[in-house]
Amino acid sequence: MDKKETVVLAYSGGLDTSCILVWLIEQGYKVIGFLADVGQNEDFEAARAKAMKLGAEKMYIEDCKKEFVEEFIWPAVQANARYEERYLLGTALARPCIARKLIEVAKKESATYISHGATGKGNDQVRFEIACYALMPTIKVIAPWRMESFLSRFAGRNELLQYATEKNIPVTATKAKSWSMDANLMHISYESGELEDPATEAASDMYLMTTDPENAPDIPERISIEFKNGFPIKVINKDGTVVDDALKLFLHLNEIGGKHGIGRIDIIENRFIGMKSRGCYETPAGTILQAAHIDIELLTMDREVFKLKQYLKTQFESQVYNGMWFSPECEYTRSCIALSQEVVEGTVHLKLYKGGVYVTARESPRSLYNQDLVSMYIEGDHNASDAAGFIRLNALRSREFQRLKLKVTSK
Repeated sequence: MDKKETVVLAYSGGLDTSCILVWLIEQGYKVIGFLADVGQNEDFEAARAKAMKLGAEKMYIEDCKKEFVEEFIWPAVQANARYEERYLLGTALARPCIARKLIEVAKKESATYISHGATGKGNDQVRFEIACYALMPTIKVIAPWRMESFLSRFAGRNELLQYATEKNIPVTATKAKSWSMDANLMHISYESGELEDPATEAASDMYLMTTDPENAPDIPERISIEFKNGFPIKVINKDGTVVDDALKLFLHLNEIGGKHGIGRIDIIENRFIGMKSRGCYETPAGTILQAAHIDIELLTMDREVFKLKQYLKTQFESQVYNGMWFSPECEYTRSCIALSQEVVEGTVHLKLYKGGVYVTARESPRSLYNQDLVSMYIEGDHNASDAAGFIRLNALRSREFQRLKLKVTSK
């Protein structure tokens, strides 16, 4: 290149992006590093120093924790989002938050390119790039793990480890303990390496956010969570401690949920790109909040609205998982879900114990629960004799179906 083009690299400081940073410089690019603080337990100044030492022109570190909770995690809580009924979307929710800030840096630096360390087999390449193209249609992407010139040199992580040794790039990954980890304040995910064999049990010392449920306290923790418009607005501990700031509330639930071993899963999932993968996740606060939110929703939301919202939930889960956060359909889905949450208000009381989240009671000024109506001790505003006609009318379709079936088979 006669003139160095600027590329903003989504840099984590790990094996892949550290090697990619050096490789991009070898290719003649001017590299600017970008690292989003989405709550991962990391020495950000050490990452900055490392990037600069490896040759980055600049290193941006942006605090995205508050917006991650309020603008991305909270809508997922409102939706009760759980991809394929198990994965709480911790990585998928962080990607649009990171991509938005990445594009802000690219615009500020007048960069022609962005780059990332996502592999050609995973979901993150889709999530990052679709989000970035939506926010800056003229941006160009350098994805080394899809480039022949890179792949011919680095067939996998063993070659990266060798390259890191040759270039004096300090890394923590080893051949003996080679799983990949993605952390943010919502969760930690683990995949690759020895976890690629779904028949292999994950190492007991792998998990970092949560206590092994077998070793969790023998005394349960009791808390209450207050909701307004489907958002958690307050957590109250049994000792009277109150947390009402969104970020602090989420971190507080992570702490107590982690202590009680809540939120671990080991699953096979269907990637958007078409293959199945095995992932291990720990999501303590998200698991607690979803259990509480579903309960207060069922107390306050009309049955038919709840059914419609269940459909929207499945759409939202796929949209987020597939990287479509900034798409028109996802914006529409989020707005519809938010509308359904206007009545979702009240307090849920929970018990946390050895990996389990147990709802013990709930109360709400918007409750649709009518104790007089449902009571077995008083009639209330219900005439039991009306049920006979209700049952006969609802049986009509089945009666006619079976009548016709008998008529056809008797010929």
